[in-house]
Amino acid sequence: MKLQDLFSVDSMVTVITGGASGIGYACAEAMADNGAVVTIVDRDADGIAKAVAALKANGGQAFGEVADVTDKAALERAFDAVARRHGRIDVVFANAGISGGPGFLDTENKRDPARALEALPDELWDRVMAVNLTACFHTLQIAARHLKTAGGGRIVVTSSVSATKVEQYVGTVYVTSKAGVAQLVRQAAIELARYNIRVNAIAPGPCVTNIGGGRLQDQAAQAFFGRLHPSRRMAKPEDMQGAALYLASRASDHVTGAHILIDGGFTLGVAD
Repeated sequence: MKLQDLFSVDSMVTVITGGASGIGYACAEAMADNGAVVTIVDRDADGIAKAVAALKANGGQAFGEVADVTDKAALERAFDAVARRHGRIDVVFANAGISGGPGFLDTENKRDPARALEALPDELWDRVMAVNLTACFHTLQIAARHLKTAGGGRIVVTSSVSATKVEQYVGTVYVTSKAGVAQLVRQAAIELARYNIRVNAIAPGPCVTNIGGGRLQDQAAQAFFGRLHPSRRMAKPEDMQGAALYLASRASDHVTGAHILIDGGFTLGVAD
């Protein structure tokens, strides 16, 4: 088996939600640079335009559809537009997500009364759940419809290490939303396996993206979280590209319901 055949994503019609920046864009880049036909679905029209232009400048086939993932009808229209344009959909990256804010401890290990469980506003719960969990559910519903029509395909969900561990420095609502995502991935995987649809997740640790207003782009935040990693650094979006190609290609043909941790050992704890 040749490496280029095993990991080939050439001509795969791919949809990536939240793909205008961060992990979503990194996945879009990995796919487009290797011959996939990529459509970025995002609510940021300007971000889509810049992302699509960058992918095309590197020789990729890239398109954009503006849609807010919390608007199911708009999301359906975006997917339907891709299917009309290319005749099918092969791979879906359910990537869109937002932060739930900092955790109950700050970076000096002091408790923040505003982040205490009883102080968290209902609006925060509703907003984070709407984007991270409900919109993911809707994305999987829509993806399943299209992939069944195509005779099979791949769904790759951006989950988090927070899906399976408690967090002091990450907001409670975010952690809860990602735990729901993790179980949704497993549930979808067992149901859709019969239809030749594989459902898996990438589970990053702390990653330098625009999430949460870009707070993890701050050098002090990166230094703090870096000390919590045996690898001594936070993840970058590009760290997800290898797993993205693996889960989209035939290399992962017998893998479904899996969560691939990409965390530099973050979940193992501090080494020294």
